[in-house]
Amino acid sequence: MLTALYDGNCLVCRSTCEALRALDWLKRIHFVDLHDGGDFRRRHPELTRERLMSEIHVINAAGELYAGFAGTRRMLKELPLGFLLWLLLQLPGADVIGKRLYRYIARRRYRINALLGSELPECAEGGCRMLR
Repeated sequence: MLTALYDGNCLVCRSTCEALRALDWLKRIHFVDLHDGGDFRRRHPELTRERLMSEIHVINAAGELYAGFAGTRRMLKELPLGFLLWLLLQLPGADVIGKRLYRYIARRRYRINALLGSELPECAEGGCRMLR
């Protein structure tokens, strides 16, 4: 079982989690909105708000932490239809390209939300400046 900590205020993040949830036929991933709190902070005090807001974090049953692209790739391994994509992402060079692409999207996700017509009021007022 994996626990995925995501930004529930982000349309891109929520949509991605919904797609993964739909493919998670075996119910191996538990999705937690980082804004809802939870006991993950007690077990992982290194997960500051800034760190959590910068990228998805995935925790396995042993307590190992995977962040960003590594977390996304780790979730794919648990999905029956995602396993083939996970295998492709093991190829040489996939890690470098995947990390860059993930960071590019993660840093601009609130801009993407705005393009999709779903900008949060606090972001429109500059409250999400660190993510822009």
